[in-house]
Amino acid sequence: MKLFPREAAADQRLLEHRRPPTWSLSGRNPRQRNAQKTIQSGAIQPLRPVDPRGALFALLVSLLWGANPVVIKLGLLDAPPLRLAGLRMVLGGATICLWAWATGRLAGLRVGPGEWRPLGYLGVLFAVQVGATHVGTALTSAAHSAILLNLYAVHTVVLAHFQIPGDRLTTRKLAGVLVAYAGIVLLFARQVTLGAPTLLGDVIMFVAALLLGERTVYLARAVQRLDAVKLLLAQAVVGIALFFLVSALFEPAATRWTWRLAGSVAYQGILIAGFNFVVNLWLLRHYRASALAGFFLTQPLFGVLIAALVTGDPLTPELLIASAAVAVGIGLTSR
Repeated sequence: MKLFPREAAADQRLLEHRRPPTWSLSGRNPRQRNAQKTIQSGAIQPLRPVDPRGALFALLVSLLWGANPVVIKLGLLDAPPLRLAGLRMVLGGATICLWAWATGRLAGLRVGPGEWRPLGYLGVLFAVQVGATHVGTALTSAAHSAILLNLYAVHTVVLAHFQIPGDRLTTRKLAGVLVAYAGIVLLFARQVTLGAPTLLGDVIMFVAALLLGERTVYLARAVQRLDAVKLLLAQAVVGIALFFLVSALFEPAATRWTWRLAGSVAYQGILIAGFNFVVNLWLLRHYRASALAGFFLTQPLFGVLIAALVTGDPLTPELLIASAAVAVGIGLTSR
């Protein structure tokens, strides 16, 4: 199972085996283009190595996803964690609905018998994972959040070994897992030694990444029998309901409606849940997944550097070693 970026990385993989979309970044209809290729060559062209345009977009989505914990951290200055997550999901859900409508996937969408339970489970899993991400980010630094959240790719490989038939841990993957976890052990050891107040947040972020890995594995199985748009919208609907309900009960802090909060919500809802989703789907349609993996391992590095620039997180030796270890682990496990 190949791994791709962002918290919605699991979401982007949902449509990998579905019918081709009716849009493209170039504005041309890919069905017409593929049909023309078929007529000319007798076969649809295979996925190709990454060219300069593909590399640019792969680095762009990695940069956007790497910066996401920093953007969450900024939004938390004006809204409590779960309320911020709810606002993000409202805009993200609307973005997914608009995309589904524009591509004709929303027409005639119905939840059939036997689908409510798996969709409900997925929605709850998603809500707990995103909620843990926001709470953990509130209790730790943006740099630590970026490193620990991107560990989900390594968690996914371990979980898939036990839950997906045929998706086994190879020697290369196991080496990647050990390298990544060694970096995290170093990070935690430093926190324990210093008695740092961010330790609780780090633990929550580790759990959030583990839940994201589990969600990725669950989606890989669920997409074989459930419509992809149903899975995406189930996450949004259940997430919105739970976030605002729990926030109303346990988050008395007021929301400050600032431009900073608006920017944070827009970034998460439009760029992460919208733009990143569409661009990653386009990348998967055109380029080899193994070639893209090399670009995606830059995510924890981008996250740490952006956190240092924006929120002033210090670039300590253990932080740099941990981020490099996670990046190497992602590179080894995603091939």
